Amino acid sequence: MIIQLTHIKIEGYGAWTLGLGSDRESQLQMLQARLYYDLQKLFSEKDCIVYQNRLDELVAITNGLSIYEHSNIYSYISELHREIALSMAVGIGQTPLDASINAYHCRRDKLGINNNVQLYGNSNKIPASGSVPADMMVQILHLDLDDSTRMTNAISPYEVSVFIVKIFSRLADEFVNIKNITFYLGGDNFMVVSNPETLTESKLIISNICQQMNINLNCGIGLAFSARRAVRAATEALDTIRELRDQGKIQNIYEINCL
Repeated sequence: MIIQLTHIKIEGYGAWTLGLGSDRESQLQMLQARLYYDLQKLFSEKDCIVYQNRLDELVAITNGLSIYEHSNIYSYISELHREIALSMAVGIGQTPLDASINAYHCRRDKLGINNNVQLYGNSNKIPASGSVPADMMVQILHLDLDDSTRMTNAISPYEVSVFIVKIFSRLADEFVNIKNITFYLGGDNFMVVSNPETLTESKLIISNICQQMNINLNCGIGLAFSARRAVRAATEALDTIRELRDQGKIQNIYEINCL
């Protein structure tokens, strides 16, 4: 499996925020929300998906997205958000973590400390057009906490959030050890960017966390050539788990292969 990731970063973030003065926090939150919305819209139209890493840095799964298409998105978003400087760095890897590391090295090596607002790619596997190479695919694990409503009724909303963060921390720690990367989606939902080679290990990680934290996690798995299709399949698989449960059939993991 080969996967393509794009790191999108607000450059000079610290210095820029200080320039807004002390009454800046609401401005920053609104800007970051607008930027995420705009990027998600542009990339999803190209069959990709964007996750928030830190709020000044986002990660897009961009299988099949060419440098030319990246450049078009970059130009549009830079015009839309003239108040900030953005960079994009594209990485290819055998695992999600490898692709992320390659994107980071690409940005670090190409982007001087004072040289931002550029786009860089680091592999000849990045396509010239929008077609996805046959060996490029992505596996998405969509996880949600089963029966979280019962937990919500038992403790305060803030305590629920604290517990969700603990679950996210465990998932992220465990999955990064097998070179998969985890994102929190909000509510009680998480997504793991994974690959088929680690599926057995992924299932074991989920089982162990459920047992050790005394929770039940449902996991929908989607495999496709592009990110958006894999996410759709993973969510469809998660919906199937719920439908089976309504029929009295308990199945916590369900897979849909779109290859």
